[in-house]
Amino acid sequence: MKMSSTQGPHSLAFRVMRLCRPSLHVETPLRFDPSDLLFGEDLFDDPIAASHLPRLLADTAGSTSVDPSDLSYRNRYLLQHPSDSLGLPGLLLLPQSFGAIYLGETFCSYISINNSSNFEVRDVTIKAEIQTERQRILLLDTSKSPVESIRAGGRYDFIVEHDVKELGAHTLVCTALYSDNDGERKYLPQYFKFMVANPLSVRTKVRVVKETTFLEASIENHTKSNLYMGQVDFEPAQHWNATVLRGVDHHPEGKQPMSDVFKPPVLLRSGGGVHNFLYQLKLSSDGSPLPKVDGSNVLGKLQITWRTNLGEPGRLQTQQILGSPIAHKDIELKAVEVPSIIRLEKPFVVRLNLTNQTDRVLGPFEIWVSQSDSLDEKAIMVNGLLTMHLAQVEAFSSSEFELNLIAVKHGVQKITGITVFDTREKKTYDSLLELEVFVDSQ
Repeated sequence: MKMSSTQGPHSLAFRVMRLCRPSLHVETPLRFDPSDLLFGEDLFDDPIAASHLPRLLADTAGSTSVDPSDLSYRNRYLLQHPSDSLGLPGLLLLPQSFGAIYLGETFCSYISINNSSNFEVRDVTIKAEIQTERQRILLLDTSKSPVESIRAGGRYDFIVEHDVKELGAHTLVCTALYSDNDGERKYLPQYFKFMVANPLSVRTKVRVVKETTFLEASIENHTKSNLYMGQVDFEPAQHWNATVLRGVDHHPEGKQPMSDVFKPPVLLRSGGGVHNFLYQLKLSSDGSPLPKVDGSNVLGKLQITWRTNLGEPGRLQTQQILGSPIAHKDIELKAVEVPSIIRLEKPFVVRLNLTNQTDRVLGPFEIWVSQSDSLDEKAIMVNGLLTMHLAQVEAFSSSEFELNLIAVKHGVQKITGITVFDTREKKTYDSLLELEVFVDSQ
């Protein structure tokens, strides 16, 4: 942290301490058991010597017992309990500096303004602000109710909080306007600078399989402490439904795993721990029209919350995640009803639905099956009129019609080449539908 102030003597001075959770105090000296020095691993190779090991260990344990009256501290490196090897004496360490501040955390600071002079100062107006590259945020302002006085050697303390939502350089600006013993108004500014880093990196991959979209989110920990992910939720955009996909755990019937009741947090280890999340996205079928977005497909955004080792909370929200651009068609053709059994050289009927996906009236239409393939290769042909006529279709509405067909080849065959022609706009729509059917030879 860097500090600067205006030139000239001042009776007041700001002192700033960051308020955050304490850390575990770890003792660096390595503790050991005296038996490790007296007996090596080769002792177990000699069966006669190994038989005397329990008696030797008992004698060593009796000789290393701690005498409370011994003030020489000579046993400070000896293991008195197995947990001593962890180096954790059970003490908590208060923050000694500002430390690392990350995006998504709550910056909390204890600020004290001290009067180091030999006289009292009066009418003290205090302001505390956070200044970033984009904005200036007011945290405290006592201009409407100034501090009446701060005695010689006294102080005035307060706490400020700020949710960190920007990366880069931040400046905590503390100012005081006061009257000294001569009645002169003085202005004291002090600046405390710190950097905000990104605790996580989120990489996404989008894959489209038929009518289902899969979103994979890979979250990596860039901090120096473990992060326990409490919530990694995907908030889908309008017209999308999202489902998180997890691994399947097999449990005996009637036994509900405790993870279904108490969900343990996902651990991201310090310095590069990674965890992947998979979501399945489908377009909602509520009947409302899909919005047209040129060149982009907004899927939604991720809400991420976490805690550190001692419970310091954090929260981040990603930007909108984009999928593959959607090619919006004016009309859509779907099969509504197909016979379950289709006989060779027997006429059958397929019921189709034509949907107008625009905000205007389309049609009338002419519908036919393209004869681009030769008659020898054509497996399914039209039975009857080659061209059908369909009336106008209102905006965001649909119309059903039937297509009479006949199969001339058995096996799995495709119904292709259905073409729709808008006679008013002189526009042709082809490759709208490709349907596979099984033709029985009997």
